[in-house]
Amino acid sequence: PAVRQAARMVAADPRPPSPARDAAVKVDLGGGPGAGMFTSTTPAVRRIVPENVQGKKVVKVVYTVLEAQYQQSLSEAVRQINASDGPLAVEVVGYLLEELRDAANYEEFKKDVAEANIFIASLIFIEELAEKIVAVLEPERERMDAVVVFPSMPAMMRMNKLGSFSMAQLGQSKSAMAEFMRNQKKKQGSDFQDAMLKLVRTLPKVLKYLPSDKAQDARTFMMSLQYWLGGNADNLQNMLTMLAQTYVAELEGAGMEVAEPETFADLGIWHPTAPRVFDDLKEYLNWYDTRPDIKFKPDAPVVGLVMQRSHLVTGDDGHYAAVVMDMEARGAKVVPIFSGALDFSVPVEKFFFDPLDKTKSFVDSVVNLTGFALVGGPASQDHPKAIEALKKLNVPYMVSLPLVFQTTEEWVDSDLGLHPVQVALQVALPELDGGLEPIIFSGRDSRTGKSHALYDRIASTCERAVNWAKLRKKENAEKKLAITVFSFPPDKGNVGTAAYLNVFGSIFKVLKKLKGEGYDVGDLPETDEELIQQVINDSEAKFNSTNLNVAYKMSVPEYQELCLYSGALEENWGPPPGQLNTDGEQLLVFGKQFGNVFIGVQPTFGYEGDPMRLLFSKSASPHHGFAAYYTFVEHVFGADAVLHFGTHGSLEFMPGKQVGMSGACYPDALIGGIPNLYYYAANNPSEATIAKRRSYANTISYLTPPAENAGLYKGLKELQELISSYQSLKDSGRGPAIVNSIVDKARICNLDRDVELPPEDADAKDLEPEARDTIVGSVYRKLMEIESRLLPCGLHVVGVPPSAEESVATLVNIASIDRPENEPPLRGLPGILAAAVGRDIEEVYRNSDKGVLADVELLQDITMASRECVQAFVEEKVGQDGRIDATLMNAFAKFTGMKSKPYVAAVEGTQFKRADRMDLDNQFAYLNFCLTQVVKDNELGALVEGLDGEYVLPGPGGDPIRNPDVLPTGKNIHALDPQAIPTSAAIQSAQVVVDRLIERQRQENGGTYPESIALVLWGTDNIKTYGESLAQVMLMVGVRPKPDALGRVNKLELIPLEELGRPRIDVVVNCSGVFRDLFINQMNLLDRAVKLAAEQEDEPLEMNFVRKHALEQAEELGVDVRSAATRIFSNASGSYSANVNLAVENSSWSDEQQLQEMYISRKSFAFNSDKPGAGMDQSAEVFKSAMKKVDVTFQNLDSSEISLTDVSHYFDSDPTKLVQGLRDDGKSPASFVADTTTANAQVRTLSETVRLDSRTKLLNPKWYEGMMSSGYEGVREIQKRLTNTMGWSATSGQVDNWIYESANETFFEDEEMQKRLMETNPASFRKMVATMLELNGRGYWETDDKNLDRLRQLYSDVEDRIEGVE
Repeated sequence: PAVRQAARMVAADPRPPSPARDAAVKVDLGGGPGAGMFTSTTPAVRRIVPENVQGKKVVKVVYTVLEAQYQQSLSEAVRQINASDGPLAVEVVGYLLEELRDAANYEEFKKDVAEANIFIASLIFIEELAEKIVAVLEPERERMDAVVVFPSMPAMMRMNKLGSFSMAQLGQSKSAMAEFMRNQKKKQGSDFQDAMLKLVRTLPKVLKYLPSDKAQDARTFMMSLQYWLGGNADNLQNMLTMLAQTYVAELEGAGMEVAEPETFADLGIWHPTAPRVFDDLKEYLNWYDTRPDIKFKPDAPVVGLVMQRSHLVTGDDGHYAAVVMDMEARGAKVVPIFSGALDFSVPVEKFFFDPLDKTKSFVDSVVNLTGFALVGGPASQDHPKAIEALKKLNVPYMVSLPLVFQTTEEWVDSDLGLHPVQVALQVALPELDGGLEPIIFSGRDSRTGKSHALYDRIASTCERAVNWAKLRKKENAEKKLAITVFSFPPDKGNVGTAAYLNVFGSIFKVLKKLKGEGYDVGDLPETDEELIQQVINDSEAKFNSTNLNVAYKMSVPEYQELCLYSGALEENWGPPPGQLNTDGEQLLVFGKQFGNVFIGVQPTFGYEGDPMRLLFSKSASPHHGFAAYYTFVEHVFGADAVLHFGTHGSLEFMPGKQVGMSGACYPDALIGGIPNLYYYAANNPSEATIAKRRSYANTISYLTPPAENAGLYKGLKELQELISSYQSLKDSGRGPAIVNSIVDKARICNLDRDVELPPEDADAKDLEPEARDTIVGSVYRKLMEIESRLLPCGLHVVGVPPSAEESVATLVNIASIDRPENEPPLRGLPGILAAAVGRDIEEVYRNSDKGVLADVELLQDITMASRECVQAFVEEKVGQDGRIDATLMNAFAKFTGMKSKPYVAAVEGTQFKRADRMDLDNQFAYLNFCLTQVVKDNELGALVEGLDGEYVLPGPGGDPIRNPDVLPTGKNIHALDPQAIPTSAAIQSAQVVVDRLIERQRQENGGTYPESIALVLWGTDNIKTYGESLAQVMLMVGVRPKPDALGRVNKLELIPLEELGRPRIDVVVNCSGVFRDLFINQMNLLDRAVKLAAEQEDEPLEMNFVRKHALEQAEELGVDVRSAATRIFSNASGSYSANVNLAVENSSWSDEQQLQEMYISRKSFAFNSDKPGAGMDQSAEVFKSAMKKVDVTFQNLDSSEISLTDVSHYFDSDPTKLVQGLRDDGKSPASFVADTTTANAQVRTLSETVRLDSRTKLLNPKWYEGMMSSGYEGVREIQKRLTNTMGWSATSGQVDNWIYESANETFFEDEEMQKRLMETNPASFRKMVATMLELNGRGYWETDDKNLDRLRQLYSDVEDRIEGVE
């Protein structure tokens, strides 16, 4: 199809015919494109051997660089030397850093270095590769004539050697240079390079007059750096000549001429048609505005471009020129700036502000074409400094990428897209600055190493940059906005699906805000209820139609003309209009227009209900209806921007490359040129990152609903009353009788599977008092666990921060965590209170877990006292309306002296009166800060800023309880530096969970260790916990992750068995598609860790299950042990989820076998650290053979908002029944869930967790009434929990019958409740009824006929209601 061709139409230099010698060097690396780290280019293209030497001295030069732009000018310099008459001839070969990962290249490198006279390196900032270079260089260094290393990692810098000069001495002498190095110890990355540049300018002049050899050698080093930074062939020729005649013995005194370095400005404004480089914006504009070749409109948008100086000096600037030309062809002016330093905030400050008014930005949007973070480049970044500079400039900021580590062909052919190392350096890091839209704009020629323009990608980059800029120019009354809502699964009851969000309530709020800002929002309905009705009901239909309101009917010819890629969709969906979003003739766009605002419903994937398509291992293309929706938005409605409303739609999950998409990737084609704003839940940074990278979204965070404690109800409440009477009467004669009542009541409440109760015929009076206490203690502990569980209550409305009362439970949880890294270090409130009565909180937690009654009571007292302290603290700050009063917020200082502080007063009359005042003050000063952040909310403000073409401040996403930096919301969400995890704190937390998990499994399994554990890794969880579950996997196999010199975690250390004290446990890791996209470098680390354990030949097999299983599998599958130890699996590149969730939500599955086949077909793609560039490889056989050895399945829960039944992802990735089906003995594996949502981490069985979840949410009046109060959307939330509970029955069989019985009693037996559900959202209520009948039909719920008859009758009633039959 045409689109696929477009990606290949890239402008490459015509290739010269390759000499036969080259052909011989091509090595077959095996395993698809670039078996190494992708880069299948070979150093052979950088090798020049001089011909006709005729008595000249041949000097061999070897160089290693990060990027290829020096290749062309270095080769040119060598050819010039070899063609001249002088006594010198040069043989040269160059290696790109990434090529050294390949074993054959590395061997070649060793041979070359062994013969080299001179070695040159620059920008070596990847430690594992720096180590490989040092290992080869160190033994040869003494023999060589010269080693010159320009800014790189410290170990590389110490390799420098020019005569008597070396970096190592620099620190000891008294020279200016030594002084410089001593000061630089404190600096990192960009500051270091900038200081070095300053020194380069001044030092050679000073050194000229110093007699000693040392000074001369230091001067030569600085001159070399100047030649290198000059970059063109003449400069590099002079550098090589100078080094050869100064340090190669045979050429000493040869008297070859060496010119002074030609300097090129460090920073300035460059334009391909300008006569010179400008160092002042006014001068540039004088030239620009008087150009005869082009005239601009007076209000033309101005785009600032940021470029790398090294490309300009080496003459490798064709791709920059192409961007400038494309921008100008679109009627935009450009200001292209460059810098040789790594801190680009300096030229931004200098050239992007209005020369007449320095406070105003002169540019309307900025595209950074270097691909690096604004401050720090590849070394180490200073994000706060970058954000400060961009905030002052206040325009949209995009970061486009040149291909660095792969050639154009490799990128075009790759499913993965951009090289993983480049994703870490040039996508993840710029996101922390608030950078948007990582579109690749230039490729690299595999022979010359030169950059070339990718025209279709440049067109996309420029069109989008100009459209963002136009938002600054256009009047609000003229701007058109398309608000897009989602509907999962496709059903009228589900329009406006989004995690934790009251979508229509929020849209209503947004429309009112926009009206106030001067937007044309037409006739706004009076209420959000009316708004829902207008969007979801077809106004022309006589009855309540099943159709949504139709906003536009698109004829097939119009669709084919406007949608350029429609032909490519026919392979999967046939000719348009197809079956979906159509009346059979035309394509239908659902939604409703209000003035210049269109509210539209995004079509769904389209294959939810088709079990055969759900089985495909890769996802197919979008359907015609989906394409027609975005075609309408861009070309018919003419949107200036689109706002995707809530977490999350399916645009960003459409097929295509993972990162660095081509024009043939569907998310890129669908979003086209429209600026995309996207409201995303603050606690979901990982999927928000996918939306940023794949649909170019400016993600704006919204708060999740305020949390409350679940509380107790019905029988659980009565049980609590019995326990408190036991506490006061246990020593009287009535003690045993109360214990008997407690045991009976616990059975009625179905607690007998969670707590060990005495046999049914036992009598408590026959037990010792201690045994009675333990029974009561265990039941009490379970009740407290239920009572204190945090629940998000209701749904969030954008721009409405929580009230003071609503913030209390969240603050109590924030206060419960120790924060040693904080300044000053903070002790958690429970720890402070325990210390006040002379106890250690960890010991109290442990005893309470065992059911020791006295400590269960103490822990409950601590919990209540914590709540009272926080409650008292918050009450001081509440204004008249129950919201936080900002004027009272600053009053924290006023607590001193006058009266006692409210949180101190709260403990004064209690057993905790001795609590440490200093610790309390520190903790509450921190809570004061957190509370200020919670209520600061900029959710509506950020949207208006985005629509005005301003810079939206970036901020981390995650769990506000673990990381209050997530607040205030209304920030452009980013994830974290993927190379920074797991942190040392995460490794400690992971150790606790791994020990508890293995211990729990041993207890339940007669003391034997589990041999293999299957577990799931999620993107968001690892962002929130800084890599805890990642660390768990490594600790299970007995390997410890280690950081490099720049703090990036990319090394491994085997934990010796003596220290481990248990066998190495095998793992099968299923990574979510999102984890795979964000943490490909960590998958590499995991695969290396497992293989490291598998290759320990001297360990006994009963102490190394990884090796034991790998040997068995190697035998069974006929492969080597390393391949047999493949354990890191996920979806195919560009594909997400097992689709088990879609099948369950849409009831489109025949039996469990089918769900298991889906899982295997979609989730059995392996990652291989020996070929990390090859992407994911279908490996179903290894996957099945590893899975059938699994004894335990395991997942993590890390935040209170998302539990097992809140989202469908958890059961979608649960392999419990799958393992049972694969195991030779057919035994079901044990299933555990680790819960680290509180300071006291727990490991529970899956069925315990499902019970806890059902008791605190689905069956808890506090939760479902909270949901009902959100109306239409609340009913859908209840229905979702019920469907997800069924999902657990389908994948694990761990849901008790009583849960469904209680659900039936709560929602269907009570006529009042039936009526409320039916009236609020009939479509969702129908789905609930259908789910109950399906549960019974599939054998997951046994019940009597009376219940089933009632449900069948209800189903037909609600059908009639929906069809409009009164």
